[in-house]
Amino acid sequence: MPIYSPPLRDMQFVLHELLDVTEEFKALPQHAEVDADTLNAVLEEGGKFAAEVTFPLNLSGDEEGCTLDKTTHEVTTPKGFKEAYKQYVEGGWAALSCDPAYGGQGLPFVANQCFYEMMNSANQAWTMYPGLSHGAYEALHVHGTEEQKKLYLPKLTSGEWTGTMCLTEPHCGTDLGLLRTKAEPQADGSYRITGNKIFISAGEHDMTDNIVHLVLARLPDAPAGSKGISLFAVPKFHVNADGSLGDRNPIYCGGLEHKMGIHGNATAQIVIDGATGSLVGQPNKGLAAMFVMMNAARLGVGNQSLGLTEVAYQNAVAYAKDRIQMRSLSGTKDKSQPADPIIVHPDVRKMLLTARAYAEGGRAMATYCALLLDKEIHHPDEKVRKDSAELVALLTPIVKAFITDNAWNATTQCQQVFGGHGYIHEWGMEQFVRDARINMIYEGTNTIQSLDLLGRKILGNNGASLKKFGKLVAKLVEEEGVNEKMAEFINPIAYLGDQMTKFTTEIGFKGSQNPDEVGAAAVDYLRVAGHLVFGYFFARMAQVSLKKIAEGSTDTFYLAKLQTARFYFAKLFPETATLMRTARAGARPLMDTDAVFA
Repeated sequence: MPIYSPPLRDMQFVLHELLDVTEEFKALPQHAEVDADTLNAVLEEGGKFAAEVTFPLNLSGDEEGCTLDKTTHEVTTPKGFKEAYKQYVEGGWAALSCDPAYGGQGLPFVANQCFYEMMNSANQAWTMYPGLSHGAYEALHVHGTEEQKKLYLPKLTSGEWTGTMCLTEPHCGTDLGLLRTKAEPQADGSYRITGNKIFISAGEHDMTDNIVHLVLARLPDAPAGSKGISLFAVPKFHVNADGSLGDRNPIYCGGLEHKMGIHGNATAQIVIDGATGSLVGQPNKGLAAMFVMMNAARLGVGNQSLGLTEVAYQNAVAYAKDRIQMRSLSGTKDKSQPADPIIVHPDVRKMLLTARAYAEGGRAMATYCALLLDKEIHHPDEKVRKDSAELVALLTPIVKAFITDNAWNATTQCQQVFGGHGYIHEWGMEQFVRDARINMIYEGTNTIQSLDLLGRKILGNNGASLKKFGKLVAKLVEEEGVNEKMAEFINPIAYLGDQMTKFTTEIGFKGSQNPDEVGAAAVDYLRVAGHLVFGYFFARMAQVSLKKIAEGSTDTFYLAKLQTARFYFAKLFPETATLMRTARAGARPLMDTDAVFA
């Protein structure tokens, strides 16, 4: 059976020693009183909930899956899911970072980020039910009318109801300009929605009394393409003026997808047969409102893969310490056993260290993004809010694509550590691999994220956002450039930082001549950018660790952090050289291939 222990020590390191979040909170009036003890206590209890309540349901939930009653269109979730959700609501976990005006606890988004990492490690499929509600909450909180906020936000905040985002249709995925779902205005100000949606995560279940669907649809006079899309709140059950539930709205599950992974989550085909909905935001401006959900979801998907990377690593390292196989190439390590534990073998360590490095780098970047979101929303200085928003926009596609690509690599390598046992269900490793695969696909495939990063976030503003992050790298290089103990961490990011300007300019120039050049380079470019960000955070983590050791700390945590950083820069970071070379190879080897596909 799999194991999981919340990585509280590393979370505390990132929060308090690397990012010093409580000092940052002092500048945010809403969070000025949040101290380290409060954060640590919340995360300790959150870790217990993840490890003791949802993690034991992960393997069984995957095996059982969800069941659809085609007569009633009701979905039954795996055994124990509903009861765990009740505990989640009763514990107040749904309200952690929500607005106190609607019953929320008002804690920083950073707290929610760390809590959800643990939840995703414990059970990604289960966590998607409440997780998607946060996106619906945010969209309504920003774009909803006062009536919609009063009607929906208290229930979404408490977790009594869940939310979904209904975008994809059978004939279109990312290209939302092709969607056909219709919304017809009614005399009472409501809208009659008709259409079909697919791949709707948590689209139907038995864990709450109501589900608030946020649906993209077209008004009768809407312009063609993405400029003609509106957003509507469409509840599973109508809501009466007093907040009680009324009649069933004709929006229902017509089928469940049979999937490679996340079996415990209901991925629903949604039929909308003249359902009543209310407009969210302005007519034909639905994408602006939906992007609040989508950006939250993209950060959330990165967090899902971070969670899977961590739990896969924990299981693989425990197995590698216990499993004996052959003798060490450099001589017997354990004479009391007929063979040595496989953790003595270099390639096993390489696989384990790859997962650990990707988990620790991902945790630092994801937590930093959560802190930026707190500053974007709550900082009193407009310039700080603007700068934070710009950095979050730059880093969001990297969080989504780089962390999920890394998780596919990491979970696969951790499965490999188990040998044949990794292929067997009861060990749990093959589930981590299967669950990780979807994260590279949904909420915009990783190629879409790469095009967004290179085309929109970097070339779209002439590299201004990239330069803003580059200043952080340059500042660290200036601080530590003459410190010999930091050279192995500083020199690689200093070199890559210098290379990025030339690299970006070259790709941009070629793209101005032929747009396919951007498409050909984008995926490689994002991984280079991802390594620059990871490299920056690993250098900072090494900086903190070296200072602690110099101050006399004998905590092996800091030595382990340095060893992981050394591995990352020696074995993973050099990928950037190959990536820049393949990106520079251009579009011709891809597009001048008509004979291949004839």
